[in-house]
Amino acid sequence: MKKERPKSILITGASTGIGYETARAFHRAGYTVFGSVRSTDDAIRLQNEMGGGFYPLLFDVTDDQAIQKARKEVEEILGTAALGGLVNNAGIAIGGPLMHLSLEAIEKQFSINVLGAIRVTQVFLPLLGARENHNYIPGRIINISSAGGKIASPFMAPYSATKHALEGISHGLRRELQLYGIDVIIIGPGPVVTPIWDKGVDIDPFRETTFYPAMKRFIEVFVRNAKTKGIPAEYLGKKVLEVFEKRKPKTRYAYVPQKLKNWTIPRLLPPRVLDYIFGMILGLAK
Repeated sequence: MKKERPKSILITGASTGIGYETARAFHRAGYTVFGSVRSTDDAIRLQNEMGGGFYPLLFDVTDDQAIQKARKEVEEILGTAALGGLVNNAGIAIGGPLMHLSLEAIEKQFSINVLGAIRVTQVFLPLLGARENHNYIPGRIINISSAGGKIASPFMAPYSATKHALEGISHGLRRELQLYGIDVIIIGPGPVVTPIWDKGVDIDPFRETTFYPAMKRFIEVFVRNAKTKGIPAEYLGKKVLEVFEKRKPKTRYAYVPQKLKNWTIPRLLPPRVLDYIFGMILGLAK
């Protein structure tokens, strides 16, 4: 008979925002939490703040060798136990008109948001139960997508593309991993109050383009609204824990502020109507 699912979890991008609050929620619930960070300073800060039961892992999701090293660290800490779950959260958002964004910036988003999740998943799947003679209830994977994984906004096309890709990967992977009993769940939040908005939306490089007036409006309407009226990251962290612990979770959860207006209705509208609405709001419509 298989033992119960281990109360241990790996969360990528744990230094700030959704990853940080998710790590706190699981840690408070008694889980052994492994959190990936990219700097020693962040590792020390989180270790001091959370104390016992939290283990920072120093790796970037684009660094194969560092991920392999982190797996060995996790195996040493867990001993003969297994890993109960993985939350692929690490991600970036670089905004701008696709016509003028560099391929380097677009490749960077895909390398982190998509390939990063694949790298980490492949390395840690055996610890989650994708192997012969696994004596624990198989682990679960939660992939943090976005409302942008279903509704693409102007000036965020590459970001939306990475989240569309992550959703497709999640559904395909879940169907494959039925072989091992490992579930894959998508959480697609709307705007969340996190530092991602400060890091990714810089309109100065596009000052001389015809898109600049619309981008200024985009900042005023969408970005500032996300930063002031978005979902608190702490709330979302608790929701990730709640979904992870459900006996029979759905395959996807959408947590969106003003859900009827910002999620349900836009998902029902014909794409051309949504084009027109975005165009009118941002001054793009001709």
